Amino acid sequence: MFISRIATLLAALRPGIVRAHCDTADGPAVKDGRKALETGNINFALKWIPVEGEAEMRDVFAKAMSVRTLGAEAAELADRLVLETLVRIHRMGEGVGFTGIQPVGAQIDPVVKAADEAIAAGTDADLLPMAPEERRAELDKRFQAALAIKDFAVDDLAAARRYVAAYVRYFKYAEGEDHAHEHADHSHEHKESPR
Repeated sequence: MFISRIATLLAALRPGIVRAHCDTADGPAVKDGRKALETGNINFALKWIPVEGEAEMRDVFAKAMSVRTLGAEAAELADRLVLETLVRIHRMGEGVGFTGIQPVGAQIDPVVKAADEAIAAGTDADLLPMAPEERRAELDKRFQAALAIKDFAVDDLAAARRYVAAYVRYFKYAEGEDHAHEHADHSHEHKESPR
């Protein structure tokens, strides 16, 4: 009894492993949010936002861009608001609550890390052995679907959102979720001319 209490206490004190990484400071959504702030091009961030959250994101981004010119502290606060709004709206689109942006260096589940590295490398050869045998074919199928549409023009929001939808479906499956992910491909709701 005493030993099990100590084990429970130690487990609670040990930092947890983050399964998802879109809410980490060094995750892809936050990286794209920073790129949007650096370049002034909101489209880097908007690809992570469902159409119904776009107006809020645009409003926060516009205000932040004007406030950023008021000094270093103002810029830091404005940037934080943009990044937190980005992740919050993205997570809401996934049907998950927002608990804040996890710090840089947060422990990421090894499968999630391998899934991200697979997209960057263009091959899932190191990832597939980490998945149970019965899930590998579907994981590879989702990986190939995301990889096939990975390259798009930053201002082509329809293509960008299609990629993020495929990317999220792939990641959710890699994380062990079986259902089709609801970060919808809203490109049909927001038609844009191809560039």
